[in-house]
Amino acid sequence: MGYKILAINPGSTSTKVALYDEERPLLELNLRHSTEEISRFAGVNDQLDWRRGLILSALREEAFDIRNLSAVIGRGGLIRPIPAGVYEVNSRMRYDLRNAQMKHACNLGGLLAAQIAHMAGVKAYIADPPVVDEMDDAARISGMPMCPRKPVFHALNQKATARLHCERMGWVYEESNLIVAHMGGGISVAAHKQGRIVDVNNALDGDGPFAPDRAGSIPSSELIKVCFSGQYTKEELLKFISSKGGLVAYLGTNSVIQVMERIAQGDQRAKKVLEPMCYTISKQIGAAAAGLSGKVQAILLTGGIAYNEPVVEYIRERCSFIAPIAVYPGENELEALVTNALVVLRGVITPKVYK
Repeated sequence: MGYKILAINPGSTSTKVALYDEERPLLELNLRHSTEEISRFAGVNDQLDWRRGLILSALREEAFDIRNLSAVIGRGGLIRPIPAGVYEVNSRMRYDLRNAQMKHACNLGGLLAAQIAHMAGVKAYIADPPVVDEMDDAARISGMPMCPRKPVFHALNQKATARLHCERMGWVYEESNLIVAHMGGGISVAAHKQGRIVDVNNALDGDGPFAPDRAGSIPSSELIKVCFSGQYTKEELLKFISSKGGLVAYLGTNSVIQVMERIAQGDQRAKKVLEPMCYTISKQIGAAAAGLSGKVQAILLTGGIAYNEPVVEYIRERCSFIAPIAVYPGENELEALVTNALVVLRGVITPKVYK
């Protein structure tokens, strides 16, 4: 009998759960949450007990006893910046997750893992949270001392995709130079230099390419004028940056599939918005190449948008001169969480301590 691992990935409208026996998936569930259900709660933290109940009910329906678990691992949250790796969930981390300045469902990952692990009598972990910080000092300076650049991005899938590609190519990740573009609701483009992510855009807070529901980098003076126009509240503008911008602001949808359907039906406005999004992704890849001094072994495209062939082809035409392009569609975050838990259970690595 192998190690049984429960992986939990909470999102704004779903809680994804996977149960593995070593590398073998036993169960994968996507527990979807309607707007009506979510609106019952005043804040993200208030959803904790409800989501835990949904997970436990789903496992009971599958006749799985959580006392058979070897470990529980959750998606990392928006805690303080830390190096990449696997961390055991401790009291300090639980406090920081509950009191994180940026409110997001990912903050529930470590909390859900800790609660279920306690019930099962095992340990709880997170791995490569969105605040992984390995950036070079030169990449932090923004031009305004009060506004340093901060990494908030898809660290878990970025690292997992980079390691997977290196394994397939017979490379050592810690000796390789790669560019990874995660393209989902938010888009992060990172320069991986010999095992460290030395530069990456903030995919949540207004930096880099614009995305299905995020604004990306905006002309500063124009943004300041809008801020003081009196037409919008602070909360409305923050939502434009993090959840109501990008394709949503222009086209009213965050679905690239729907945008492609509209283009196929002759919607020229949809085409004139999607192409610039692809253009900004390509530009960010070029910037990441400069961060690696042009020494790039491969460009990896991942995330849900990587399933969209026209988007991939647009980027390929713009960026293939830099390095060969490989495509790894989807997020693969549950599998990545399980892999990180396994190396701890097998004694390959010792989990880091969150201080």
